[in-house]
Amino acid sequence: MPQPNHCQDPAPVHVVQLSDAHLFAEPGGTLLGMNTRDSLRHVIDQVRREQPRIDLLLCTGDLSQDGSVASYEAFRQLTADFGVPTRWLPGNHDEARVMAKVARGSDLVRAVTDIGAWRIVMLDSAVPDATHGWLADDQLACLDQALAGAGERHCLVCLHHQPVDIGCAWIAPIGLRNAEALLQRLRGHPRVRAVLWGHIHQEWDEVRDGLRWLASPSTCIQFAARSEEFKVSEELPGYRWLRLHADGRVETGVERARDFEVRLDFDSAGY
Repeated sequence: MPQPNHCQDPAPVHVVQLSDAHLFAEPGGTLLGMNTRDSLRHVIDQVRREQPRIDLLLCTGDLSQDGSVASYEAFRQLTADFGVPTRWLPGNHDEARVMAKVARGSDLVRAVTDIGAWRIVMLDSAVPDATHGWLADDQLACLDQALAGAGERHCLVCLHHQPVDIGCAWIAPIGLRNAEALLQRLRGHPRVRAVLWGHIHQEWDEVRDGLRWLASPSTCIQFAARSEEFKVSEELPGYRWLRLHADGRVETGVERARDFEVRLDFDSAGY
């Protein structure tokens, strides 16, 4: 599949982000009693109703809960109907090798995508058998090369783990542990306009160090904002949309699957 390219198109690039689906091999797999395939379907239906144009679908990790071939095949099938270029990156619950196997023959795990006036960089911050994130030397080198070669394009950098403090004490230790290495690189490239991630199962949107920092809800269970200890919210699953304008502006928002009913079972297997 060729890379999407709309360099002569003055319209913004329309992007949708899905994150933290946590699918299982079994269709009936649940987290805290929530069927994660069912909640993903509802979010996808909401996207279809609200986003008539999508140029690129970004899936920012934890596509799977169990790292199984069947879970990635299910995710790929559920999102295939969008019929748009799609990119995956791994999270801490993913098995990167299995993900790459399922993506073989496609551009799903392509690290750099040029579209319109933008360059999208997908980084792998997952650490095998660990919950926290770390950008290994090869990922930092990929970022350096991608930013150096971006030319006049604006850049959106994506990863799974949060690179900034979001005010949740319990989740801070499982964020990106070498965030400063990322920040040092971003400071040297003024055409980086935003950083986008998943992992935290909640909405985040702020401007810091001259950059837009964005995180998005999970397509399944949500974590309570500003919580000292692990706490689940009963907010609806959702997604983020972005309009990447040719002048570098980022217009974005979060929408929820309003027809989905959250019923959590706290006596079931935990997250």
